[in-house]
Amino acid sequence: MNHAASSSSASRSSFSRFLLLFAGELISSIGSGLTSFGLGVYIFQKTGSAANMALVTLTGFLPTLLLSLPAGTLADRHDRRLLMMIGDGFSALGILYILLCMMQGEPALWQICLGVFVSAFFSALLEPAFRATITDLLTPDEYSKAAGLLSLAQSARFLISPVLAGALLAVTDIKVLLAIDVCTFFPTVFAAAAVRNSLSSGGERAQETRPAFLASMTEGWQTVTKNHGLFLLILVSTLLTCFMGSFQILAQPVILAFAHSTTLGIGETLCASGMLVSSLWLGARGLKGGYIRTLSASLFAAGLCMAGFAWQENIVSVCLFGFLFFLALPFANNCLDCLVRRVIPGELQGRAWGMISFLSQMGYVAAYTLAGTCADGLAATLQISVGRGSALVILIAGILLSVTALCLLPLGPVRQLEKASA
Repeated sequence: MNHAASSSSASRSSFSRFLLLFAGELISSIGSGLTSFGLGVYIFQKTGSAANMALVTLTGFLPTLLLSLPAGTLADRHDRRLLMMIGDGFSALGILYILLCMMQGEPALWQICLGVFVSAFFSALLEPAFRATITDLLTPDEYSKAAGLLSLAQSARFLISPVLAGALLAVTDIKVLLAIDVCTFFPTVFAAAAVRNSLSSGGERAQETRPAFLASMTEGWQTVTKNHGLFLLILVSTLLTCFMGSFQILAQPVILAFAHSTTLGIGETLCASGMLVSSLWLGARGLKGGYIRTLSASLFAAGLCMAGFAWQENIVSVCLFGFLFFLALPFANNCLDCLVRRVIPGELQGRAWGMISFLSQMGYVAAYTLAGTCADGLAATLQISVGRGSALVILIAGILLSVTALCLLPLGPVRQLEKASA
């Protein structure tokens, strides 16, 4: 009886530590969303090019992708909480650089790209360590609820940040948004420090064995690829991120083509509220199984909603289909998260998440490289606005996303993956 009570108390304590990290992540996500929204509006208004917006996004994404493998290995070799503190703390330097450039005048596109690159470089240390720390803290029964809450934190950059940024831009300029973002990095650092101090064995566990660095990265690759179902699911995810990345990078030009930045902020918040609804539901209830069916259904619906979003220049239609799109995303993310956590041993989670991020997010590189250029090219060829060219690219990507989602169901190795995780 005493043992059961002790275990229950330890579980509550661990979940409390997770909630502390969640709070820091939530605040940091809001700040990052302010910068992302502000820079997107700033660049589109200055250049009128979807390709330039995509270039900045790509510059910020590449360090995260390329460093995901060594960052994942570091997360398994060193103190994960310390890596989180370093990554989030130093990532503020890039945003501070952009702010200083703007205070001296209108910055060049390369200066904005440089600042975004520096910030993303240090942020790359954060993601694998953060995900692996959650596995350290929680039990398997708590994974689904935690994934729902993490989706809620990630949705804050779409739910809270746009309407806040739009309101601020109506009375001030982008420099205020950047200054706020710099300040929001510190709560995450403090939260990681508090969790690190409460886990006296955290650093020791990570340092019990120290294989060669390249050997650790190789082990991460082997961990992912030896499970054929998991590897196939990751490859399919690469296609999915390509299609969804096109939506992510081109949604703002679609709305800015017929609306003001304030309307854009309100519209993005209304759309992202769909993610809030499903994340809250998943955080409270979680999923009990049927991960592959739920994954396929949610991605199929997301693809149809992308097509609906791009269909016409109407803010009501855009908000409706955008809401439904974001409503579906947390279900897909929850399924992928639970499947991976259940089939990979905890001591390999850091390097595994690094490898998974690298492989699956290659789709974003393709989207950020091609989507903006395709939108500008279609606009010039068809003699339509850049906004409608962007809408056409989103429409095509949405159809392809729905088709790919349906192809998941008959894949035998992927279905076996769910049975192995039961």
